[in-house]
Amino acid sequence: MKAVANINTNIQLTFSQITDIAKQLPKKQKAKLVSILVKEREEEEEMTKAELVARIKEGLEEVKLYKEGKIKLRTLKEFLEDV
Repeated sequence: MKAVANINTNIQLTFSQITDIAKQLPKKQKAKLVSILVKEREEEEEMTKAELVARIKEGLEEVKLYKEGKIKLRTLKEFLEDV
């Protein structure tokens, strides 16, 4: 039987170091890692129809308020500074 130890560490690695570690994994584990990362990315990117509709409504409401002079929108420069 294989002994397993759970160790929680806080080690800072660069992306390059993580890549090097991933390359050392056996083929089966690499495939599993890839599927986990792909699934996670898909879940992050998925937006339901209801969420999309809500975001569009929110944007249209902001345009309406701007046209009524009730809010001031950010300039492109202000937006880019936040990014």
